Amino acid sequence: MKKNKRLPFIISSTLVGLLVLVAVLEPWLMPNDPYATNIAMKLQSYSAAYPLGTDHLGRCVFSRLIAGAKVSLLTTFSILLVTIMISLAVGITAGYAGGILDMVLMRICDILLALPNFIFALVIVGMLGGGLFNMFIGIVFVAWVWYARLIRNMVLSLKEAQFVKYAQVTGVSRYHIARVHILPFVFPQILLLKLIGLGSTILLISELSFLGLGVTAPMAEWGMMISDSKTYLMSNPMLMFIPGVMISLTVLIFNWFGDAVRDALDPKTV
Repeated sequence: MKKNKRLPFIISSTLVGLLVLVAVLEPWLMPNDPYATNIAMKLQSYSAAYPLGTDHLGRCVFSRLIAGAKVSLLTTFSILLVTIMISLAVGITAGYAGGILDMVLMRICDILLALPNFIFALVIVGMLGGGLFNMFIGIVFVAWVWYARLIRNMVLSLKEAQFVKYAQVTGVSRYHIARVHILPFVFPQILLLKLIGLGSTILLISELSFLGLGVTAPMAEWGMMISDSKTYLMSNPMLMFIPGVMISLTVLIFNWFGDAVRDALDPKTV
């Protein structure tokens, strides 16, 4: 890996590690209970007790930012894991089995791909009702489709590879071929693409929470913090600005990390 390609990877992975560390060490980093209300202390400015002040219910903004990091990152990585599993199962099945099963699965993908992800997720979560789990289901439902089609196209190419044909001649099962000879080639590429898309997942979580269809009160989440503070935009704009900056920085960090990993694994940059 060239030196100029190594530096972005080191910096971006360090920043991602810091975000994960903040989420893991949440109980020890919060100066106050993020859910404790104190109306007498509402809309306070910065102080030693409240590093970023308090919100309209007297809750510590800094503590809620840290709690929101855990919710956002845990939800994002859970979506990453589940969507990869679904995409691999559907894509490999469709590409390797072929025939009617491939046609049916791809027509389902075509229908889902015809709808914008955000609108489709909004409709699903709206029908299921707000809440973290329903938001998780809604995002997963729309997030696997594009990757499943991409995996299917990869598998169609791998089916014609010599090492797969040799494995078929030996009489091993299709499941063995898919697990041993196809999955190791497909998984790293899909994982890389999902890492690049982590930023958009975090943004989608915040958007749904902002609309009241994601995380529900009193759970802390950055998008919901912005929604709760919109009434105070003119009198106390920092209540919206601070979580908005956190969302933007987190999305930028994950986008940078995904690009850095892609460049690091590109043989042309070695």
